Amino acid sequence: MGAKSGPADTRIMAIVHGALRRDLDRTRAALTSEPHPVGRQRRALGEHVVWMMDFLHHHHSGEDKGLWPLVRGRNPAAGPLLDSLEADHHRIVPAMETTMAAGRKYADTTTDEARAVLVTALDELNEVLVPHLDREVEEGMPVVSTSITQAEWEAWDQANNIKPKSFAQLGLEGHWLLDDIDPEGYQVVVNLVPPVPRFLLIRGFARAYRRRAAARWEPDLSATRSQA
Repeated sequence: MGAKSGPADTRIMAIVHGALRRDLDRTRAALTSEPHPVGRQRRALGEHVVWMMDFLHHHHSGEDKGLWPLVRGRNPAAGPLLDSLEADHHRIVPAMETTMAAGRKYADTTTDEARAVLVTALDELNEVLVPHLDREVEEGMPVVSTSITQAEWEAWDQANNIKPKSFAQLGLEGHWLLDDIDPEGYQVVVNLVPPVPRFLLIRGFARAYRRRAAARWEPDLSATRSQA
């Protein structure tokens, strides 16, 4: 049996979920640490929250519209599990929308109230999101792996997660996935891309990603000094 006709390799799903959880935790830690973010860092954090909620929306949409129907067609017995995972997505939507709105307001204002509102929104999001992310990896992905082939998984991934995005979006998203990743996960991510574009994605967008990450996680010292 060829590799493409074998079971789907779904390890990237845990990596994507891990990146989301990592940055949601980082964001909350930054928001609740003294001194509270100001200036460039505050704007970058708020914008990153908005980006994560948009990413999560498209991530869930790709599953609901593409992956679950494919798995259901190959394995009708998986229907109840897939129904429950899709129901999770619907339950998470209100918390996502609240968090996105709070992230926008936080980025566009300077009030401490907006910071507190965003912290609360993140806490409420994590209450419904984290159990779902865990269950999807622990229960959902083994069923996906045994229900569809690697070729079908790759076709779904291309159609839903790669083709709709620009090369620049994929480059920055790839570095976001690689941020603080373990060696095995690194190989999973980079080997999703053929050698030539892989080199361009890794080398060409590293500096841009580091600059954006620094804006989010490092205090804006110039703004801090101006407020002293």
